[in-house]
Amino acid sequence: MKSVTVHVPATTANLGPGFDTLGLALDLWNETEFAQNGGGKLSLSVSGEGEKTLPTDESNAIAAAALQVYALVGRDPAGLVIRCTNRIPLISGLGSSSAALLTDMLGANALLGEPLARQDILSMATENEGHPDNVVPAMLGGLVASVLRGDQIVSRKLVVSPMSITVVLPDFYFPTKAAREILPEYVLRQDAIFNVSRAVLVIKSLETGDLALLGEVMEDALHQPYRLPLIPGALSAMQAARQAGASAVALSGAGPSLIAFSRQPANPGIGLAMQLAFEQAGLTARIFPLAISVSGASVVEN
Repeated sequence: MKSVTVHVPATTANLGPGFDTLGLALDLWNETEFAQNGGGKLSLSVSGEGEKTLPTDESNAIAAAALQVYALVGRDPAGLVIRCTNRIPLISGLGSSSAALLTDMLGANALLGEPLARQDILSMATENEGHPDNVVPAMLGGLVASVLRGDQIVSRKLVVSPMSITVVLPDFYFPTKAAREILPEYVLRQDAIFNVSRAVLVIKSLETGDLALLGEVMEDALHQPYRLPLIPGALSAMQAARQAGASAVALSGAGPSLIAFSRQPANPGIGLAMQLAFEQAGLTARIFPLAISVSGASVVEN
């Protein structure tokens, strides 16, 4: 029985002003084994994040996208076995949904002899996700800038310097759909200029490792002003992170996680300061000391 294992990293998107454009892969991985035994119903198991909440039938996101690949190439998915080891928290702002989409599509494609190119899978995952800012860095690794031109993804992997990353995830339900619905339909010209000018310098500061510059330009006028006030303790946690030594802090994706950037080696006080700020607002919070992952999704035949 052929089997493959797929590894896909967590991602953080937006990076302050890079709304729906910039994404960065992080060294936190989901690992999923795919096999097909030739008969019977789909079998899916989940351990780790989401073990007690995710469905284990065809309504599971991984199963659904894998079946999409089988249907696309006209093959029978009977006997498909999927074993998930999830380390990326769900609904966290760390790209769990993008990781799930890539995982299932890459795994099913590998079992089928790779009839689809990786670019095809990127396009399918982006169409399902609605935007490429998590999907593409999860596939490529590192820092990535992406845009959509019609149904075409234009992206480039950019140079990024090593630095310490601290992600703090409060126990607060803040789904991406709700986080998008609160954003205004139209933005002021001055807010658009505010973000465009800073996004350019965010890229440069990440490339050169200029954390002082990153601290000056990791600002946003398009999404954080609307989202941060809805997450109890988030504004205080950002301030606490800076006081503890973080050079720059932002929402990770749509939140509710916050991501802080600092010099190596990692300063544990940054995460503890953010955690305390959330606790003072009535929320427990988890700390994830991470690194940037320069590599992206991989598939290994077992």
